[in-house]
Amino acid sequence: MANLEEPQPTKVTLERREGYEFIVRVEGTSVPEFFAEEGPPLGEARGPSPDAMLGAAVGSCLASSLLFCVGKTHATVDGLRANVSIHKARNERGRLRIGAIEVELHADIPEEQHERFERCRALFEDYCTVTASVRQGIAVEVKLTTS
Repeated sequence: MANLEEPQPTKVTLERREGYEFIVRVEGTSVPEFFAEEGPPLGEARGPSPDAMLGAAVGSCLASSLLFCVGKTHATVDGLRANVSIHKARNERGRLRIGAIEVELHADIPEEQHERFERCRALFEDYCTVTASVRQGIAVEVKLTTS
């Protein structure tokens, strides 16, 4: 029987290094720490920006969902690439927001397996946790403390 308990939250810690650069640590994993930083004019773009990380999360989730579905159909993927474009727009108050995310996936599927692959075309997006959540909007609770 499947485990119906809620999964533990993913925890990420960001610690300011200098300017707009942050050290990012993904807790409980072997992922090496990395830097995130705003691009100019605020930062120097020495690491991925927040919008780039959001794009990577959406693209990675969609690609993983597609791979999972293809695996369930017993088809194979010889190559898979996701190109993600993050479009910014100003809201009614003039603040920059993510206005749209475009994802182009290209899967190299052997020709004899195209029929099995087609089943995934209609299914895989619904199983991508990140994309489905972003599309709905995500509740974000913010707590600010000072010392």
